[in-house]
Amino acid sequence: MEVNIHQAKTHLSRLLQRVAGGEEITIARAGVPVARLVAIDKGRTPRPLGMDRGRFRVPEDFDGPLPDEVLALFEGRASVPDKHRLQRKKRPARPGSARRPPRSS
Repeated sequence: MEVNIHQAKTHLSRLLQRVAGGEEITIARAGVPVARLVAIDKGRTPRPLGMDRGRFRVPEDFDGPLPDEVLALFEGRASVPDKHRLQRKKRPARPGSARRPPRSS
């Protein structure tokens, strides 16, 4: 079933009842599908506690003090050296998209 946004907002409770009954509903804007209402899959079972027991070991010094250089990074007293910074790739601008100047408050 496909409904427009106005119908979805007006009849949300009814649509949710239909979804709970197994129906899938598509919500469209100006005839173009933009969202789908589907029931949540209840077939998944929760993961049992302890399923990774024995797969790793927590080191004895896990909660020990951090080295000074690491602690300084967390406290803002130091910055990450350039060689360790993640370099973001600049994406080329899309045709016709100009950057807007920042808003003044």
